[in-house]
Amino acid sequence: MVSSSSLLLLLLAALSISSIFSLNITNDIIHRQQVDPAVTVSQLITAHNEARRAAGVPPLVWDAKLTRYAKVYANQRRHDCQLIHSPGYIYGENIFWGQGWRWSATDVVASWVGEKKWYHHDINECNGPDCSHYTQIVWRTTKKLGCAKIKCDSGDIFMVCEYYPPGNYVGVRPY
Repeated sequence: MVSSSSLLLLLLAALSISSIFSLNITNDIIHRQQVDPAVTVSQLITAHNEARRAAGVPPLVWDAKLTRYAKVYANQRRHDCQLIHSPGYIYGENIFWGQGWRWSATDVVASWVGEKKWYHHDINECNGPDCSHYTQIVWRTTKKLGCAKIKCDSGDIFMVCEYYPPGNYVGVRPY
């Protein structure tokens, strides 16, 4: 459990970091010359909610606060594009790195949802490389989503999606 003082410090740090970046925000997605302008909220919500519908869980709604957090964190990864999760564990989080710039937002979500083949609901286990991106997407109690996708200095893609409330609690079924 995160203390309220830790949460406040993390929030203040995130707000300070966000003021450093000069952002032109359209449709809650960062549009800088290195960002794929084809990423839309509609694509991200649709891709997530198709997986959730298949699992029988309620749809997610887009959240501006989660999107701002994702934008700040994505910009921190711009120079190295490393698969490192953001600090704090306030939200559930999926991160993605793709070589080259041709990864669409729906490609990224499809890669996460593709982990479904390794998740075995009957025994609540993952029998494969990873299925935690999939289980976060379909976590029953998660209600909100916010994402950002950037083109790193290397020309590769980094995308992060934040989820609230978070999921992936050990021993708990996602749905």
